[in-house]
Amino acid sequence: MTTNEMSQSNPGLVKDEQGVARCFWQPSMPDYHDHEWGMPVADDRRLYEKICLEGFQAGMAWITILRKREAFRAAFDDFDFERVARYTERDVERLMGDAGIVRNRSKILSAINNAKRARALADETGSISAWLWSHEPGEHDRPAMVDLDYWNGNPTSPASAALSRDLKKRGWTFVGPTTMYAFMQAVGMVNDHMSGCVCRQAVEAARAGFKRPR
Repeated sequence: MTTNEMSQSNPGLVKDEQGVARCFWQPSMPDYHDHEWGMPVADDRRLYEKICLEGFQAGMAWITILRKREAFRAAFDDFDFERVARYTERDVERLMGDAGIVRNRSKILSAINNAKRARALADETGSISAWLWSHEPGEHDRPAMVDLDYWNGNPTSPASAALSRDLKKRGWTFVGPTTMYAFMQAVGMVNDHMSGCVCRQAVEAARAGFKRPR
């Protein structure tokens, strides 16, 4: 992006020199915005990873976590929750000494706890993806237009509140409604690319062709 010209029709958009519109935050994370955010995800490990990283992000900028993602993957065995669930106090101390990640003991313990909860959920249901995707909101629960007012006014949703509540009942931690809404946005359970963003249609097409896990 070479200019941050704001679209007058939707101030949540920026346009490049060719006039292509994208979400206002795209210039800070272009690859993540253009190729990953909002695309539907069904892989159990990647879904567990995203919940963990959203938990680590609490109180911080997402770009900070994104820059550390490869270090997190190395530190947490690529978020293989079967392995993370077996972590001991020695692993906690190892992680607390890893400068490449966020060294917050409560969040590290939460990631280990949530690995145990993920393993239990997978044992019960066959996969965590089907259970998580069962919380996808219906089309009637989504706005006709996503603009900056909607973005700023809806840090949570009824669906994210329900997902948060159900996870907490199962013992998950760092899974509040705001964190879970960010999770749902990231893994394609909702499409919150701004109306008019060039990526919105691509995400809609991906969601339309996505086979929901059962």
